[in-house]
Amino acid sequence: MAPPGRRRAPALAGLLLLVFLFASAAAAASAASAVLGIDLGTEYIKAALVKPGIPLEIVLTKDSKRKEVAAVALKPAGNSVAFPERAYGSDAMALAARLPAHVYPNLKPLLAATRAELPETCASYSALHPALHLQYDAARGTPSFQSDAFATKQEPFLVEELLAMQLQNIRANAEALAGKGSQIRDAVITVPPFYTADERRSVELAAELAGLRLLAVLSDGLAVGLNYATSRTFPSVSEGAAPEHHLVFDMGAGSTSATVLRFQGRTVKDVGRLNKTIQEVNVVGTGWNRGLGGDALNAIILDHMIEEFVASPKAASLALKARTVKANGRTVAKLLKEAERLRQVLSANTETAASFEGLYEEVDFRYKITRAQFEEMVSDFAAQVKTPINQALKAANLTMDELDSVILHGGAIRTPFVQKQLEKVVGDAAKLRTNVNSDEAAVFGAAFKGAGLSASFRVKEIRTTDGASYAAGVGWQADGKERRQKIFQPTSQTGNEKQVPFKQQDDFTFHLFQQLPAKDRGDDERIAPVARVQTKNLTASVALLVDKYGCVAANITTKFGFRLAPNNALLEVTRGTVSCEVEDTDKKGGVVDDVKGFFGFGSKKDEQQALQDEAESGESSTPEASTRSDDTTTSASATSEGSTGTTSTIKSAEAASPTSKRIQSVPVSFTVERDGLPEVSSTESKRMKARLADFDASDKSRRLREEAVNTLEAFTYRSRDLLSDESFIAASTEQERQTLDAKVSAASDWLYGDGADAEKAALKARLKELKDLVDPVETRRTEAAKRPGQIQSLREALNQTKMLIGVIEEQVKQASENPTTEVQTTTTTTTTTTAEPDNLDDLDDFPDVTTATSTSTSTRAAKASDVPRYTMEDVAKITSQYTDVEQWLETKLAEQEQLAAYEDPAILTAEMEAKSKELNQALMEVLQKKMKIPAKPKSSTQSSTKSKTKSKKGSSKSRSKSKGAKTSKTTDEATATEELGDLPTFRVEEGEFSEMSGEEIRLAVERAKAKAEAEAAAEEKDIHDEL
Repeated sequence: MAPPGRRRAPALAGLLLLVFLFASAAAAASAASAVLGIDLGTEYIKAALVKPGIPLEIVLTKDSKRKEVAAVALKPAGNSVAFPERAYGSDAMALAARLPAHVYPNLKPLLAATRAELPETCASYSALHPALHLQYDAARGTPSFQSDAFATKQEPFLVEELLAMQLQNIRANAEALAGKGSQIRDAVITVPPFYTADERRSVELAAELAGLRLLAVLSDGLAVGLNYATSRTFPSVSEGAAPEHHLVFDMGAGSTSATVLRFQGRTVKDVGRLNKTIQEVNVVGTGWNRGLGGDALNAIILDHMIEEFVASPKAASLALKARTVKANGRTVAKLLKEAERLRQVLSANTETAASFEGLYEEVDFRYKITRAQFEEMVSDFAAQVKTPINQALKAANLTMDELDSVILHGGAIRTPFVQKQLEKVVGDAAKLRTNVNSDEAAVFGAAFKGAGLSASFRVKEIRTTDGASYAAGVGWQADGKERRQKIFQPTSQTGNEKQVPFKQQDDFTFHLFQQLPAKDRGDDERIAPVARVQTKNLTASVALLVDKYGCVAANITTKFGFRLAPNNALLEVTRGTVSCEVEDTDKKGGVVDDVKGFFGFGSKKDEQQALQDEAESGESSTPEASTRSDDTTTSASATSEGSTGTTSTIKSAEAASPTSKRIQSVPVSFTVERDGLPEVSSTESKRMKARLADFDASDKSRRLREEAVNTLEAFTYRSRDLLSDESFIAASTEQERQTLDAKVSAASDWLYGDGADAEKAALKARLKELKDLVDPVETRRTEAAKRPGQIQSLREALNQTKMLIGVIEEQVKQASENPTTEVQTTTTTTTTTTAEPDNLDDLDDFPDVTTATSTSTSTRAAKASDVPRYTMEDVAKITSQYTDVEQWLETKLAEQEQLAAYEDPAILTAEMEAKSKELNQALMEVLQKKMKIPAKPKSSTQSSTKSKTKSKKGSSKSRSKSKGAKTSKTTDEATATEELGDLPTFRVEEGEFSEMSGEEIRLAVERAKAKAEAEAAAEEKDIHDEL
């Protein structure tokens, strides 16, 4: 049997290969497994990253803030720049008062807000941002913005395109957090529960333009509930416990929503026969108010400020009108910024004030407001706080008493009057919970959802189902009339499929729709189309059933399956079939049975005989007729041939069994086209993506140019400092300093003058001119500072080489004077060892004890010095290297002494370092020469006898081990001393070489072995950690 170590070698090699492959795959998977959760708010955008090594972390902005202002600005470009500079977040809002026509904040309410359907939304936005050129896209009818920040006229920006810029910025920040080289593609985005199909598709379009792959669109309330469930366990309904019901009240800047969630545990089947308990979070009711939020409250304060301003004495003397002030973009931008600040201050204080210098027409203005005044102005809004809550409870068929708690989320919930109204509605203030992060719960829930959808992460199993929010159904034309059938209610949950029968047997078209309530439009309820479906082979499938299977047209049923998609809650078609009931007369096995028989799974005669034997032994089996429906193939299925008894038994069974029936179905193919808001054409999509790519390239070029400007500016400052440095003056001539001074002055004047808009190439050219003057002087100065130390190091190397040459010459001389004499030695060693039991064979009760007695006779040199370690060729080689370096050094030093400090050096420190390395390399080659030569052959005779005996466990085993260890140690020492005698080892003490003793050599080798073992153990640990 091979030794254990040898048997493990192939396994170890395979393990190392597996580690390598695993590490390579893990590195590739790590780059592609990051998931981004995005809370898309009206005023702020928050993001959380999930990545191997980053379990769940908020993505910080470039200012190290935990949320980014939802704004993008396009700073006007000069005549020579094709694309304007973009600014995001707080940097963009800082430009609002100065460049109000180029800052685009709070774009979320404008998504899919057509002029025909949501005109009040666009009107409210224009009132708050009058400087923006808002218009409507001709093809889609949605808002767009015409920007004059370009040098030439450009196509208007869709809201989705501007939102994509913000998502790109969030993605860039996330990739910076993930690490260099990371690329993030997958994302989960939260949206309000009242978002329609068109609005959800607009979010998907923005994500696509930003280069993100949207894994799911999650409602805000469900995201908060998911985050709430990550650290909790709920009662199991499988054990008869009642679920928990919580209401998430979310009041942000743009809207207010209420979502009733059901939390429960459930026992489900796991792998094999095991069961597991999972957590479930289901949306059972929603309610909302699209216009109730922080922006609406800011607008009220804004209107009051303008009224107070036009009523001030100086403004009245100029006959200023409120509509005139509201039309001025800069004035409104200043007032709106202060209105938000005042509202936030009033949440903690009873009064506050704001001052403006030259607000409009050089009129100063001071404004003061109290909390009581503010609450009186928003009294109508206060009454609307309870509306979403009541709607959600009604949809969930629950009362306030049946709720376990009300979870608060959103920035506007901190407003005092909102909290008072909530306490009135809830009745019990203890039910109002702030046990989740009111700013970040939704984004953490979105990131957790993304990790659960990704195959790269294993998280706590929490199954979620979103709500439909709107009724959904299907409509079609029949007998010249429009037919509609509602399939899902507003409280229906995603993922559930329903089968809807149709009477049509010829190809036809039907459409999917959402039924929007009246409050979303201001008039009657409307049907919002979602998709248009056209069947392709319905007529041919019906003909196949009639002709091939003998179906009667009246008995043929047409069915389509529908569900609310789990990833975006939109109605979709899952499948379509036509079917009828036919007699199952074909007894011959089909293709599946033939394949089963080929692989040994079909019916065989020996199996029939076995069944017959079982029947004779008293065991009987009754064949059962089964009826099944096949929705995916058009081929008929039949039972396999086979007999389980004698011929008489078969005949009696056939006579007794009735004719079986089965459902024959044929799949119906169909095509789906988006309906409702027109989809962006492929040409338009490519144009927007190309413009975004050009923006990215322009931003990168601008960033590189700014780096070049900063580098040039810093170098001019450094050059001026060098002109007054003593060491720089000593290493340069007067002419060089005058030239450098003139060049630096010219570069500074150019940089702040004509070069302000210079290209990166021109900036680099200016920098090169200065470096060409400074670098030679810097080289002289640096060399002058380092030269003495490097000369000393090289001389020390030469001295050590010279001493070593003397030592080697002496050894060669002694070896030539002392001829080699051989000494014969006889060593008798008795070794007793205990054999370790084999891991694969533990049948023996007692270990084997082996006693070995060996006698060896060897012939070797009397002492190590008798064997010549070196030759005169070695001495000549080192001497030649030494002489060359010494002569080179003396020659270069003589040349250097003839040069002035401002002249280029004749000898460089880098050259001296290279010479030192050459000497060291030559020495190492000679010192290690003997270690590379094979050992001299030794004549030895050895005889050994072994006797193998059995002994019991216990004291005798211990004594054997002790004796064996002692004898082994003695033998190892003798062997080590003999082997180490040939090693050419020296030590240097106080600059002199001396040979090491045998004991010193042995200790040195043991230390080297210990170091090697430690390194091997560390490497093995690294491999284990990687696994």
